[in-house]
Amino acid sequence: MEAEGTPPSEALRDEYEQLADLVRKYRYAYYQEDSPTVSDAEFDELYRRLEELEALHPELVSNDSPTQEVGGEVSSAFAAVEHLQRMYSLDDVFSLDELEAWVRKAEASVAKLGDSVPPIAWLTELKIDGLAVNLLYRDGKLVRAATRGDGTTGEDITHNVLTIKEIPRELSGSGYPSEVEIRGEVFIPSKAFVEFNETLVAAGKAPLANPRNAAAGSLRQKDPAETAKRPLSMYVHGIGAREGLEAKSQSETYKLLEAWGLPTSPYLKVLDSFEEVLEFIAHYGEHRHDLAHEIDGIVVKIDDFATQRALGYTSRVPRWAAAYKYPPEEVHTKLLDIAVNVGRTGRVTPFGLMEPVKVAGSTVGMATLHNQDVVKAKGVMIGDIVILRKAGDVIPEIVGPVLALRDKQDPPVREFVMPTECPSCGTPLAPAKDGDVDIRCPNAKSCPSQLRERVFHLAGRGAFDIEALGWEAAIALTQPAEPPTPPLTSEAGLFSLTREDLADVLIRREKRSKGVGTGEYELVPYFYTKGTAKSPSKPTATTEKLFVELEKAKKQPLWRVLVALSIRHVGPTASRALATAFGSMEAIRNATEEQMAHVDGVGPTIAVALKEWFAVDWHNEIVDSWAAAGVRMEDERDTSMPRTLEGLTIVVTGTLPNFSRDEAKEAIIIRGGKASGSVSKKTSYLVAGESAGTKLDKAEQLGVAVLDEDGFRELLANGPAEPGTEADVPQDEASAEAVSE
Repeated sequence: MEAEGTPPSEALRDEYEQLADLVRKYRYAYYQEDSPTVSDAEFDELYRRLEELEALHPELVSNDSPTQEVGGEVSSAFAAVEHLQRMYSLDDVFSLDELEAWVRKAEASVAKLGDSVPPIAWLTELKIDGLAVNLLYRDGKLVRAATRGDGTTGEDITHNVLTIKEIPRELSGSGYPSEVEIRGEVFIPSKAFVEFNETLVAAGKAPLANPRNAAAGSLRQKDPAETAKRPLSMYVHGIGAREGLEAKSQSETYKLLEAWGLPTSPYLKVLDSFEEVLEFIAHYGEHRHDLAHEIDGIVVKIDDFATQRALGYTSRVPRWAAAYKYPPEEVHTKLLDIAVNVGRTGRVTPFGLMEPVKVAGSTVGMATLHNQDVVKAKGVMIGDIVILRKAGDVIPEIVGPVLALRDKQDPPVREFVMPTECPSCGTPLAPAKDGDVDIRCPNAKSCPSQLRERVFHLAGRGAFDIEALGWEAAIALTQPAEPPTPPLTSEAGLFSLTREDLADVLIRREKRSKGVGTGEYELVPYFYTKGTAKSPSKPTATTEKLFVELEKAKKQPLWRVLVALSIRHVGPTASRALATAFGSMEAIRNATEEQMAHVDGVGPTIAVALKEWFAVDWHNEIVDSWAAAGVRMEDERDTSMPRTLEGLTIVVTGTLPNFSRDEAKEAIIIRGGKASGSVSKKTSYLVAGESAGTKLDKAEQLGVAVLDEDGFRELLANGPAEPGTEADVPQDEASAEAVSE
């Protein structure tokens, strides 16, 4: 560990970049794909390491750091809508000692407020493991429902939410504001989840993985009729923007919400002491499986609204609330084998194959082991009885062996040996390099597994969004059972596929009897129906849909094309920044490393990865082939936009009423400015919205000019004012109050 104040080494910078990319990737899988790829425990560990690095080296922090954002990005499958008031995440704590430290800190902060605030009362409630939703009522009528998204912008899921019977289309009673946002959690009750899965199995369909993912996936169905089939419920637990609501506390608000006909949780208490909070936590820790729904912790809030307002928010979480997360659940099972998977960047990842076991509400048969060093560090051997931990109903983790049982195993346990050749293509594997613990297959161009993974990735929601090109279709295109030569030997040919290319593709599929696998396999056509003498084969509906979606994908914006190329480290955030800064694939391809690194949100690590990627001939063939097939390689740009911010570095913090974080950033970049994530002496202006936090404090200390939204609009339109004019100071009372906080 490097000491605080010491400039970060190159190795530490690389670790930070990789951590940030991993956190973004896992967060995207959790929030956008409703398919978590790591356990809560592992994500929390990565996230806390990221926070630790940023605390030691604040210069690493940018405004697109995962620690500066609330949650995921907005899916392109639904219309984006802005919340009237920002939705925040919660500060997580993982032990009772951490919770006590948070409580004492909050008490000390409240004590500094003097006698103007009442004694602290702790509103304590269950942390439902579901999907956060924001309901907007106008004149008592439900007009919109949206996911939390990134906290500022969510996905419009109104039609799906209207299928949930507990949510009233019109509020009852009286006294509700003319406009009010009501926040809550959509979930599937535990009993209903089990019953629903039983009906799926009886119908020969695969059961849903767990209640949280099932709820999230149900709300993201494109057909509300499908959502209506899912047993969704909701409890409301908060309130956002409102006009004329005079409630003084969270608990008082809950009573109002209930009076208006909204579903509120029966599992909450207002407590006077930390000791009572601990009793509440202990009680539900023992009875968490007796509840109507799954939980992963307890939320503790200061009940009084005036105190909440006085304490305020950080960039991501309120200072007056925290979530205590219960320790992950653990079970024992037998590790039958350790196999390896080859990912889209060639990374060879060991994973455990176990005797299926039920843990945290779902049946588990596999668990990741990350890399050969992790296998060695955990000390697990094939045949061991292992401790399996499943945190928060996501991907399970093998903690380690039960050593006392090792000598009793029959057959005897054996060590895992990392393969020296790629199990997919037979290429000798490349050993781990400095700073990279992973062994990789260097045959990036023609390794079937890497190609399959890249094709599956480029079809994802964050890239081309080709729904008909799922996992099995990616296998059929790149690794069919027959013919020997697959339709795709490179993703370069994706947009040049014809129906004739797919006519003879066969895949190996397990025979099923009453929905259960028989262990016997057969070869079946994937893209065409099975022909007979009377009825010749023809493209399936899914195949026809694939070609329709391939045409639509050609029109996707440049940043999505960049994501689809599977360039290491280049995710949605960096792709957006590059597309905004350069405007075309050709401009990015011809840019220097220094020019790319200068783009905020990119940096040197991503710039190097881009230059290395474009230096490979077959990579350029992909771009050229896609372009020749009609894929959009250039965004339309308004060349008439005046370069009013040339040479200026601008930081945006807090919540602006009419700009999302990305919109503000793009407005700066297209006018020639640099959108930075941290305040320094080089900062020209700080644009401070609601809950501006520590960046506002630092700007004041350094004498950086502070603008509100009106001042920001003036700056965008006309550029910087002369020194000493009103544009250099907060523009209205709201800004003045923000500065004084």
